[in-house]
Amino acid sequence: MLSPTAPLDPKPRSTPVPDGVPAGRRVSPGCPERPPGPCAPPGLEEALSSLGLEGEREYARDIFAEVMIAAPRAGARERSRGAGEESEAVPARPQVCRALPRRALPRAVTPEMRALVVDWLVQVHEYLGLAGDTLYLAVHLLDSYLGAGRVRLHRLQLLGVACLFVACKMEECVLPEPASLCLLGDGSFSRAELLCAERRILSRLDFRLHHPGPLLCLGLLAALARSGPQVLLLATYFLELSLLEAEAAGWEPGRRAAAALSLAHRVLHGAGSGPEPALYSRAELGPVEPCMVRAALRGPAPGLAAVFLKYARPQRQGTSLAAARLLRHPPAGPP
Repeated sequence: MLSPTAPLDPKPRSTPVPDGVPAGRRVSPGCPERPPGPCAPPGLEEALSSLGLEGEREYARDIFAEVMIAAPRAGARERSRGAGEESEAVPARPQVCRALPRRALPRAVTPEMRALVVDWLVQVHEYLGLAGDTLYLAVHLLDSYLGAGRVRLHRLQLLGVACLFVACKMEECVLPEPASLCLLGDGSFSRAELLCAERRILSRLDFRLHHPGPLLCLGLLAALARSGPQVLLLATYFLELSLLEAEAAGWEPGRRAAAALSLAHRVLHGAGSGPEPALYSRAELGPVEPCMVRAALRGPAPGLAAVFLKYARPQRQGTSLAAARLLRHPPAGPP
């Protein structure tokens, strides 16, 4: 029996450190060590600071890996096996910024119908002065719901505004009143129908609402590339145009953002300018950029004019007008 003056634990017990963990690194007992993520590009901490995320420096690599890096492609794994390479299996990481399946639309909903709803959401979003991430999340929820089951065509507008209402609860500090949204819908649905549609969305999506959208990816990539404000504005325009295209739901947010930034650099400064793509090859960005170019050259088409008119205003420096002109007459590249 210990004496009253003896310490209860004279020698502090040391927590066993798992194999592969560097000495001096703190490991929480009972929590498995996370597999190391991919190497962060140089300048990532400075890029986060420029975005106002100075407090996230310690987690810079994890943020970049979870938001920008997609899961390893199956084709790459098969080529590695076929080459007979002996390497350790890469542990699977949860893919936060995932893409939706290619055939996400129900048979009754055409890409043109979806584009009309998204175009109207862009108008409502701008009228209410909502944050940019709110629009991208609303369109993501709309595509997720459309890909999960049947939808009645006469309820597409109600579904779109209900997705916007749910996105506001995720992203905004001040929510729009349901009565205001019903008024913007020209009385085609009631407040009770809007709240009922919100419950159906939450139920069908199983409350899986978090989605780091391509706007966050674009901010990271532009900060890493030290892109100027004019390039960033043009890339934002191309990125928002992609919301109208149904096929864009099948692309990873990071891939869409990288394509928009690469296209903006090339349109403003000519071919061969801009940073080399670090995460996606030219071949991977190839199918994405023509979709944005077609949408930019389409102009203010009937029912699809909201994004074009939004970026034609002086507040956004007539970006859509300049983009159409530069795409038709591209500048010469650097010698």
